[in-house]
Amino acid sequence: MARYAVIGLGRFGMMLARALAERGQEVIAIDHRRDLVEGVREEVDVAVRLDATDERALTAQGADKVDVAIVSIGEDFEAAALATSVLKGLNVPKVIARAQTPIRAKILSLIGADEVVSPEDESAIRLAQRLAAPNIIDYLPLAPGHSVVQLQAPKKFHGKSIAEIDLRRKYEVNLVAIKRRLAHRTPEGKEVTEEEISDVPRPTDIIQEGDVLIILGSDENVSRLPTD
Repeated sequence: MARYAVIGLGRFGMMLARALAERGQEVIAIDHRRDLVEGVREEVDVAVRLDATDERALTAQGADKVDVAIVSIGEDFEAAALATSVLKGLNVPKVIARAQTPIRAKILSLIGADEVVSPEDESAIRLAQRLAAPNIIDYLPLAPGHSVVQLQAPKKFHGKSIAEIDLRRKYEVNLVAIKRRLAHRTPEGKEVTEEEISDVPRPTDIIQEGDVLIILGSDENVSRLPTD
């Protein structure tokens, strides 16, 4: 389980904080508006009202100890830029900033943001899923809290049978299919690769390096799958 700070609880930040918490991650939610902080207090580990440009205030709440900080301050760009700079100064390993224009994105990158996301390009739910499970290639929500994901088979599964990894019992998720790229030669001698899909995986099937697993389950259980 990783630890996240979500700074700025507008629509994007609020959805992100809730989505990360639903996926079993530890979340510190921060905003200067009391009503927004109170609105998420029961759903995250810590919800606090403070000025995100204040280094001492952030440190007092443990924001310097998180694995990832997401600055989702939308309206006040100066505050977003200052918060990004302060977090990098606190040596937070990864700072993700949200930018509403390409110019602002460039400025945030120059300030030191490790990644800049656009609200038009990436939804809060998709970002939460990507952060909680970085080896997920694609994500399709089915219902609140449940999804189908394409997962790069982690090293821990390589060389093991489906029966051995026992996804249903250990992680409470279901393996729907396996995608695998196979190389072969054409009659003309040209080497090509084709994608093979096993949509009825058998208990004796062996997971290979490079396999993509298509898995159905709750977002919380999916986030517990190994990442390497």
